[in-house]
Amino acid sequence: MISLALGLQQFFNAPQLDPNILFPSTSIERPIDRGLVAHTNHAILLGDFRGIKDEYPYEAALAPTYAGPAGFSPSLIRTAYGVPSTGGSGAIAVVIAYHYPNAMRDFNVFATQFGLPTQTGTNQTATTNSVFQVVYQGTAAPTQNTGWNQEAAMDIEWTHAMAPSAKIYLVEANSASITDLNAAIVKAASLPGVRAVSMSFGATESTSFSTFDTTVFNKTGVVYFASAGDVGGEKIWPAMSPKVVSVGGTSLTLSGTTASEKAWNGTGGGLSAVFARPSYQSALTAIVGTKRGGPDIAAVADPYTGAAVYAPSNTTTSTWMVFGGTSLSAPIIAGIYNLSGIVSASSNAELTRIYGKLGTTSFRDVTTGTAGPNTAKVGYDLTTGVGTPKNLTGF
Repeated sequence: MISLALGLQQFFNAPQLDPNILFPSTSIERPIDRGLVAHTNHAILLGDFRGIKDEYPYEAALAPTYAGPAGFSPSLIRTAYGVPSTGGSGAIAVVIAYHYPNAMRDFNVFATQFGLPTQTGTNQTATTNSVFQVVYQGTAAPTQNTGWNQEAAMDIEWTHAMAPSAKIYLVEANSASITDLNAAIVKAASLPGVRAVSMSFGATESTSFSTFDTTVFNKTGVVYFASAGDVGGEKIWPAMSPKVVSVGGTSLTLSGTTASEKAWNGTGGGLSAVFARPSYQSALTAIVGTKRGGPDIAAVADPYTGAAVYAPSNTTTSTWMVFGGTSLSAPIIAGIYNLSGIVSASSNAELTRIYGKLGTTSFRDVTTGTAGPNTAKVGYDLTTGVGTPKNLTGF
């Protein structure tokens, strides 16, 4: 017999139940949302319990805050993935839903804490900003949403942490609808200097999404990155699109300068029910058959081995938290891609490069761990793809 909790979890496409991890309401997909609305892919490791007023009543008693930064810092993540502490160029655009009124304030708190460039001035939408800028989908700021603001905080802070010299745009969609997010993606790719677009949201695959490969992910010189999802073995869009780099998640252990990883049990991945196998996966037919397999690559996502993020706990107050989910791995990989200095003509070109380095010293082959029906193995697998970066050469 299926328990009530498990039945509800499957019905709502909810992440694995864990009393120590908070999956915000925005990270849970309702059946009514499917094909129409996207969800976030972030999770919060619970710290101190302090009562707060939150827009979600059943979360009102939980404020997973820390007195200061906890979890992995930028320097430790750079060590784990063999990348330098300086560099980056051009720009990275982070696409998100809803308005984050304190984005620049929180971005600067994080940047100051870890010795990263900060954005001067008081206008977060100024086109003259050289480090960080907020851009609206339309001409006015959308409404605010704390869960999506938390997602945005992690995304802008960790793209910046990986590529400190790249400008970070936060592009705010009017809502979490697929229509609005697509409009924001197109706008993001058109912004000056953008070479990478990071998307840490997702929606259950739908056949109606197949047209977006030509209408949305089509900007020459831009590579699109997306989180693979936080339910073991789920397949979500945009990560499963062949025109997007799908980023899965790991549990990371770092001892000195030695990193080891296993597949995080919550990472999305598997064989698409919508998209056919792309040419860059032709050598993997024994694994993927005729379908697009995902993820392509991975990085840390397990909240138990999560990262420090300065993010909102309600509509006005922000604090230090420990975040995980593939919403963490996606901006890390997008930032490392920018840091590599490679300017690929498209996601397909970049994925061809990545798969061409499969089994080389460019990637750490993750060979242990399971996520839903998928198991990590030697070589490519449906939990962590080609593995995780060991340096910049895989990009």
